[in-house]
Amino acid sequence: MKIEEIDAINYKNGKATEGKEKVVKDETITLTINGDISRSLSAIEDSLEEFAVGYLFNENMVNSMDAIRQIKVDGTQINAEIDDTLLRTNETVLCSDSAGGWRSKIKTVNPVESDFQVKASELISRIEELKDNAEIWQATGGTHVAGIVYKNQFIVKEDVSRHVAVDKVIGYGLMHNFDLSQSYVIYSGRMPADMVIKMTRAGVPILASNAAPANSGYNIAKKGNITLVGFLRGQRCNIYNNQNRVIF
Repeated sequence: MKIEEIDAINYKNGKATEGKEKVVKDETITLTINGDISRSLSAIEDSLEEFAVGYLFNENMVNSMDAIRQIKVDGTQINAEIDDTLLRTNETVLCSDSAGGWRSKIKTVNPVESDFQVKASELISRIEELKDNAEIWQATGGTHVAGIVYKNQFIVKEDVSRHVAVDKVIGYGLMHNFDLSQSYVIYSGRMPADMVIKMTRAGVPILASNAAPANSGYNIAKKGNITLVGFLRGQRCNIYNNQNRVIF
């Protein structure tokens, strides 16, 4: 079960009553890489293989599916075996993130080459579809939700961490042979540097959100040739960097 009920006092219009409230059930997930590097973070116990694949790509530990030798999920424990070429060349330096997990420092930014375009009207409709598919968020208000769009496929994942939600959808795309250069990610959350760098490492040309970009995210978008779409709300949005990818 991803949702639990807990006791709460509900206060409304000057009156307090005892009741039950639904909350998302998160767990401490541990990812161990090559039996040596071990990282723990809070996440929903769901789509953990997709999370591991996305994490390995998005944190610059691998750059192809061939570099992932094996992933085993046993409850909340994930064991991954990878070709450690990037680790041995010191391209990945790990640091703590605000969600209690571990993220790699941004050392290099490789531009994404893609001629992909999407209509602004599609993005506006997709953000509503994203919310409609966020079942745990609708029940609890306690998750972030992310989606990846490729051709006619729209895959949605939720998690208590916006990072993990995005890792899961990118991992799904990689595992199902999506051409990520012809895809886009749409999610609920800000767009700082540590989120935008995921797009450059995975090769996704567009990141769209109902929230705002940060200056750090915009700077990475310029270096990485990523198009940011922010403030997707109602019938409006803002497009930052390489606006030619969005058709009005």
